[in-house]
Amino acid sequence: MRSTLEEAIVETRSTPLENRPRLPRLALSKRNQAVVRALNPMLVTYLEASRDLCEMDSILFGAILAVCRIIGAKLSTAGRATGQSSAIPAWRIRIEERIAKARALIGRLICFRSGNTRPRIVRTVRMAFAGTNVSLSQPDIMQKLTERIDDLKQRIAAWGKRIR
Repeated sequence: MRSTLEEAIVETRSTPLENRPRLPRLALSKRNQAVVRALNPMLVTYLEASRDLCEMDSILFGAILAVCRIIGAKLSTAGRATGQSSAIPAWRIRIEERIAKARALIGRLICFRSGNTRPRIVRTVRMAFAGTNVSLSQPDIMQKLTERIDDLKQRIAAWGKRIR
């Protein structure tokens, strides 16, 4: 246990703050508490020898890292700062998902319009016209398909403008 602590402290001292792994939340179980209680007395010698706050921070982070390794908790390899700054906002992800679904629907509607009557395609076309009084046996179904495709294309354009 002492060697794990020493390795973690040495590793943390040589790692810049932004490259340190993100720490997981640990359950407050008896086993985890026992590991922390066992490491606490070992920490005292390192903390007494620390010169400044930065060194104390790296010692404590190393101790937490050692606890995570002993317990077997998963650590993320990405740094804390880089992971958060490059994250795509949730609203943008939702709009992009809507666009992808609409494009897939357009593809299936075009397949049906060109004569593909496979069950999966027919089911998708029925779902596209659900809630309307349009049935696939109507004589003007091709015009309705074209209108629905145009409507979806306009929606995709609007969603794309929202993202921009």
